[in-house]
Amino acid sequence: MKMKNFTLILMSLLMVCCTKDDEAKAATVQEAGKTLVVYYSYTGNCQQIVESLTAQIQADVMRIEPADKTQKYEANNYAIGTQLLNAIKANPNDAASYPAIDPVSITDLSQYQNIIIVTPLWWSQMAAIMQTYLFNYGSQMADKHVALIVSSHSSGISGVVADAKRLVLDCTWMGDALWINASNHSNRTSLIQNWLPTLNFAGKQTTMSKMYITIDGQTQAVTLVDNQATKTLVEKLQQAPVTVTLNSSGGFEIWGALGFSLPTSNEQINAQPGDVILYNGSNICIFYGTNSWSYTRLGKIDGLSESELRTFLKAGESNITVTLSLNNATGISNVRSNAESGAYYSLNGQRVENPSKGIFIRNGKKVIL
Repeated sequence: MKMKNFTLILMSLLMVCCTKDDEAKAATVQEAGKTLVVYYSYTGNCQQIVESLTAQIQADVMRIEPADKTQKYEANNYAIGTQLLNAIKANPNDAASYPAIDPVSITDLSQYQNIIIVTPLWWSQMAAIMQTYLFNYGSQMADKHVALIVSSHSSGISGVVADAKRLVLDCTWMGDALWINASNHSNRTSLIQNWLPTLNFAGKQTTMSKMYITIDGQTQAVTLVDNQATKTLVEKLQQAPVTVTLNSSGGFEIWGALGFSLPTSNEQINAQPGDVILYNGSNICIFYGTNSWSYTRLGKIDGLSESELRTFLKAGESNITVTLSLNNATGISNVRSNAESGAYYSLNGQRVENPSKGIFIRNGKKVIL
């Protein structure tokens, strides 16, 4: 869709402030190019930050994981964490100084113009696990626009900024690093809203063109159209996911009340399988068949055949719990290579021992039972 990034951020800013200075500041926001958010989270704080961030911008997300997941870095007054940091400080140019991490899902960063790094702070330094990733891939960030978000309990972040600049050379830093600590973590959404307009993003990209529908733990992406209804819906979903109860109707759709109204731009639409439609301003219809009526179009579910849609949408059933969100609740972007051959996995990456009716992943392919 053709919504520009600054439009969405401007709407977010207007919800938290309304001064002329803030409006002028929002107007200077650059249009964002394709963006990658890369993060490491030990306690879960950074994961929450990333969830708040990606509810506001369109970005791919990659999580960094240590190869050794048994270590308790905080034990004995952070003895292990300190040991890892000291090893890096002693020989920062030696790959052997850095703790091992799992293979990453994105090894080629050439497709991204903007990279946002989200990392915890360990003893006034960047967490050793994230330092490993940047040691390995920081050279690919040259000539890109890079930003930094740091999570700490209370310590200042200047040491983490220094580590980032040591490991990522010849990039354009988009702006000052954002510091989220124990005292303001609960306000992270508004902190991010105010921080984003200060960044110098590169290139152009449509923003928040995706919504996600989750039913029984399975999630599918919806490509949104560009109209006032979807803009208002995105604003609503930025605050929190919306869960509705839908029922099958007419042999072609599941539908029900949203619980709020959206702006309408009704037209005669020949709805097709996968279409997500607004009916009478306050009802959502998701189609697994066809119907012609006066609707406002919201979007379309990506990549499912008609039979797959019927399974996913529980065609013919009643009281179907459906969650709309701006985050991919499955957290799965691809099937990992270490998945056991022949085993069945749900779309959220969980192994299913005795699969019955539904859509599953098996041997890297989507199958319907």
